[in-house]
Amino acid sequence: MRLRIATEIAGALYYLHSASSLPIYHRDIKSTNILLDDKYRAKVADFGTSRSVAIDQTHLTTLVHGTFGYLDLEYFQSSQFTEKSDVYSFGVVLVELLTGEKAISLTRTPKAKSLAMYFICSMEENNLFDILDRRVLKEAIKEELITVANIAKRCLNLDGKKRPTMKEVSMELEAVKISQKASSLEMCKRDDRPTMTEVAVMLDGLRGKEKQTRKEADLNTEESEYLLSTYTPSLSIDVGVGCSSTSTLDSM
Repeated sequence: MRLRIATEIAGALYYLHSASSLPIYHRDIKSTNILLDDKYRAKVADFGTSRSVAIDQTHLTTLVHGTFGYLDLEYFQSSQFTEKSDVYSFGVVLVELLTGEKAISLTRTPKAKSLAMYFICSMEENNLFDILDRRVLKEAIKEELITVANIAKRCLNLDGKKRPTMKEVSMELEAVKISQKASSLEMCKRDDRPTMTEVAVMLDGLRGKEKQTRKEADLNTEESEYLLSTYTPSLSIDVGVGCSSTSTLDSM
C-alpha cells in the first residue's frame, strides 16, 4: 500500500511540474499535506504557497517558505526555488513511508534529528534494513526496497541538479509497483499448482478409496444374499395415495 501511495504522490507532482498547462511548484510537500480517501488513494493538498511559472522559467526567487525537515537546503541557502526543491521534499516523504519515522524528531540523537540526513548516513553505512519499518520489511521484497531507497537517496541529493525529475521518479516507482504485482501473481500461481509428488499422493489416495469401496460393496452383496436365503418373511406394504415427499427449507 505504501508503494502505491508513493507512486500516486509522485504522479501528482509530475503532473504539476510537466503536464499542466503551466508548470506549478507546490513548495510545501510534506506528509500532512498528503490526504487519503476512503480507498487510501493519495491526494496532494494545500496549494496555498504554490506558484505557477512560465514554461521556460527555471526557478522562483522568493522569501524562504516551507517546513523544516522537508525544506530543500539548497533553496534555504539561495532563496531560489526550483522543481527540484519539490523533489527533495518528496524524497523526505518517501523516507517517512519507508521508515515510519517523522521528518524531524527530538527523541533521536543530534546527528539523527533530521530524518533525511539519518537516512542518507544509514544508506552510506549499509544499515538500510536496520532503519526500515518492520511492516514494510514484511510486505516487500528486498530488491524492491533497495530500489525505492535508492530513488529516495537521489531525491535527497544536496545538489539539486543531480536529483531526478518527478517524471523520472514517477516512472521508476511505477516500474517497481508493476514488478511487485507480477511477483505477487507469480507466487499465487506457484501456490495454486500442486507438485508432481502431491499429484501422485492424491492419485494413490483415490485408488485406495476405490479399492476399499469395491471391497465393501462385495461384502454387502454376499451378506444380503445370505440373509435373503435364510429369512424370507411375508411383507404387507400400504401405499398412501396423494402423499407428497416435497419439503421446503421452512419446514425443515
